[in-house]
Amino acid sequence: MKILVCISHVPDTTSKINFTDDDTKFDTNGVQYVINPYDEFSLTRAMWFKEKQGASVTVVNVGGVSTEPTLRKALAIGADDAIRVNAEPTDGFMVAKELAEVVKNGGYDLVLAGKESADYNGQMVPGMLASLLDFNFVNGCVGVEIDGTNATLDREIDGGEEKVSSTLPMVVAGQKGIVEEKDLRIPNMRGIMMARKKPLNVVEPTGATAATATQNFEKPAPKGAVKLVDNVDDLIDLLHNEAKVI
Repeated sequence: MKILVCISHVPDTTSKINFTDDDTKFDTNGVQYVINPYDEFSLTRAMWFKEKQGASVTVVNVGGVSTEPTLRKALAIGADDAIRVNAEPTDGFMVAKELAEVVKNGGYDLVLAGKESADYNGQMVPGMLASLLDFNFVNGCVGVEIDGTNATLDREIDGGEEKVSSTLPMVVAGQKGIVEEKDLRIPNMRGIMMARKKPLNVVEPTGATAATATQNFEKPAPKGAVKLVDNVDDLIDLLHNEAKVI
């Protein structure tokens, strides 16, 4: 089984976020980047398939040379090789188009990704990718087992979980539950040294264009002062007449 894991290069959640050029561009100064947490859950599940079923695992990212340390970390975790599509990601559709070309050229059986990236939280790429490839698709996956070309999956739905069956090839968008946080792997020194020798192939983009454009960014409004009330009647009055939430 050939597995492709899509890796997003995202700011660490502790990073201080700022914008430049009249709030039209993200300021990368001082920002530390990491593997998108949702993608890391899926990568860890891919490593289970590698160890238990002999699958090969490739990781892929659409991005510039600055994303290579993130791909190297994925290699240190245990992926066999990496692919970087040499293009700056402009929107979800453009990324999905570039990834689709990688999947077609690589003949992958299973494509794993996170359900969303932790920066833009778009939840677009996995579904678009499946549509472009005409692959089966399961979103919000919290469990996956593969037996030959048959897959049994659990996905999170409102109020519970749903068990579904499907067949390969397919795209699976995972989240916490596909593995647990305790199962995530920290690269050890041996893995880091081996990652330096593993292939990281750079491919040129197909020229896919974005379907959307960012106009500007806006930070959430700062929290206001706290108002203390002495009784329920005053609280209800404030919620109704001032906050207008009831």
